Amino acid sequence: MSISLSSLILLPIWINMSQIQQGGPDEKEKTTALKDLLSRIDLDELMKKDEPPLDFPDTLEGFEYAFNEKGQLRHIKTGEPFVFNYREDLHRWNQKRYEALGEIITKYVYDLLEKDCNLKKIFIPVDATESEPKSFIFMSEDALTNPQKLMVLIHGSGVVRAGQWARKLIINEDLDSGTQIPFIKRAMDEGYGVIVLNPNENCIEVEKPKTHVQSSSDSSDEPVEKRERKDKVSKETKKRRDFYEKYRNPQREKEMMQLYIRENGSPEEHTVYVWDHFIAKSAAENVFFVAHSYGGLAFVELMIQREADVKSKVTAVALTDSVHNVWHQEAGKTIREWMRENCCNWVSSSEPLDTSVESMLPDCPRVSAGKDSP
Repeated sequence: MSISLSSLILLPIWINMSQIQQGGPDEKEKTTALKDLLSRIDLDELMKKDEPPLDFPDTLEGFEYAFNEKGQLRHIKTGEPFVFNYREDLHRWNQKRYEALGEIITKYVYDLLEKDCNLKKIFIPVDATESEPKSFIFMSEDALTNPQKLMVLIHGSGVVRAGQWARKLIINEDLDSGTQIPFIKRAMDEGYGVIVLNPNENCIEVEKPKTHVQSSSDSSDEPVEKRERKDKVSKETKKRRDFYEKYRNPQREKEMMQLYIRENGSPEEHTVYVWDHFIAKSAAENVFFVAHSYGGLAFVELMIQREADVKSKVTAVALTDSVHNVWHQEAGKTIREWMRENCCNWVSSSEPLDTSVESMLPDCPRVSAGKDSP
């Protein structure tokens, strides 16, 4: 296992300090001197020698990757799959690189939904002002006017966004495995209108404004000497905190704050909002849901809040590895009975496809998805 440059430099100092601190009072001066030495080390510069800048491309081409004709992500020069450990022993940097690539793939999938699936991007809230935070969903041209059938897709929690089931599968397997595109195309081929929810797009991030922290001496009526002592302690505390923060996070990133989207601040809120403003107003006689993981929990919450409306409009619900819990969510008896008749949860299992799988909860049937992992 390789050892970073900073570790090699700092290790003897830490060891020496440990040995000195085990000594008697006469060693206190040495301890103080070593602490002073450590405080003089510019860890910003030291650590930057270990970790490259967190500055990544904003296009697939910049990463030198592209999706081939099979929908697989491959290096444009070597043809190899994506490599997570691009820089050995730099996990944080590799993770940031992976996340940057993931953001590009999210935009790539959005583009496919519009260009390849012919869906429309619809911004929400529907009455949003120009300046307020917004989210969006995707709909087929006939989503609200199709008189027969409407398919609604809800993904799970985490980094995934509209059109995705699992980012990991998109990157490591292919687009068909990790996106909702095969479901969307088949539904449209079979005459369904389609609505694709975006339940994880709950807020926008903006840079946090810098605030001036007033020192205790600015507003205190305490004696001057006492204020000076307190200010000195405060400065020393801040110095130590900054020292360790430099070591932990040498490339200090911008502090961000979240501005939540009105009536869409959580997956559950988003699902109810889209129901009220789109699904409930659709002309379809039969509405079908496909909900994965946390999407199943969001659907159950929708049932709890709009039970009569859901029962009158929804024909069937296909859940996949749903994490809903009718007890914790306090779903009533009538909801549980409806779910037993109208829902099915396909779960990860080594059993053959559609084999019944035992459930501890008195809700919908559970059957094998025919594979061990989602």
